[in-house]
Amino acid sequence: MSVMTSLPPGRGLTVADIEAMPDDGNRYELIDGVLLVSPAPGFNHQRVVLNLWKILDEAAPTELCAMGAPFDVILDERSWVEPDVLVAPRSAYNDKRLPVPPLLAVEVLSPSTTLTDLNVKHDRYRRSGIPSYWVIDPLAPRLIVWELQGSDYVEVATVEGDESWTATQPFPVTITPSALCS
Repeated sequence: MSVMTSLPPGRGLTVADIEAMPDDGNRYELIDGVLLVSPAPGFNHQRVVLNLWKILDEAAPTELCAMGAPFDVILDERSWVEPDVLVAPRSAYNDKRLPVPPLLAVEVLSPSTTLTDLNVKHDRYRRSGIPSYWVIDPLAPRLIVWELQGSDYVEVATVEGDESWTATQPFPVTITPSALCS
């Protein structure tokens, strides 16, 4: 496996460039050719991911599949992401990754990723046509939900603590932020 040391001027990274990099234990994502590197998530972050994945997995109809990170999603040649939790048609997954945008992408906020999750990923997921984007703040605890209407995300719910919200997309499921953070 070769290691890339430089790029031609003006050329961003591609999925193929990331695939050629050695595995060093970091989490690599690519947004429009720009490399994002983040450390492994902590205990509380992973508990929220696991709790949400279990709820989504149990509620999902058989033709849909919920998946927790790490699992690669290829949005296009220059964008490779790892949402903390995602839902997509079971038939769309291959053994290695999801080669198309999911129906739902969820990010759990952590100090090192908050700005990226609320801004960069929000915009990239919108431009990719991902119908639903959820962000969970485990410190609040709070869930913010955006759904694609036309070409823009519209915030359809913000629930905190013991409040519950019932999703209709990609399937009916009730989420209570405090239950995810326990």
